[in-house]
Amino acid sequence: MALMPKRIKYRKSQRGKIRGRASRGNSVSYGEFGLQVLECGWITARQIEAGRVAATHFLHREGRVYVRLFPHKPVSAKPLETRMGKGKGDPEFWVACVRPGTIMYEIGGVVEDVARDAFRRVAAKMPYRCRFVTRRVGV
Repeated sequence: MALMPKRIKYRKSQRGKIRGRASRGNSVSYGEFGLQVLECGWITARQIEAGRVAATHFLHREGRVYVRLFPHKPVSAKPLETRMGKGKGDPEFWVACVRPGTIMYEIGGVVEDVARDAFRRVAAKMPYRCRFVTRRVGV
């Protein structure tokens, strides 16, 4: 089951613009290693779930995978071959807006080589360039 909010105040939202670098969620907080996105854009709930499944499958129940994203934004679409007008389309899927520097996933309880290989598989499922980061000690 794909991620989506339990309830929301407004059903439809506008697209908006994603500007600047991430000021929050840009450091490894829960695990020892993280996967950081280097571009801005949208990541769908299905892509987030695919990354989580790829990481947990590779780790064979070792360690812990933390998902730091949640898709709060609904994206609407009108049916194909529909004429202009008649309002905005229905929500089709949910996305998380990411900025450069956002930590998407974290892994704890495994050695660095295993975490690096797991994140390599996760990064292959993501639509943007990512990099492997480690926790900064003493900050």
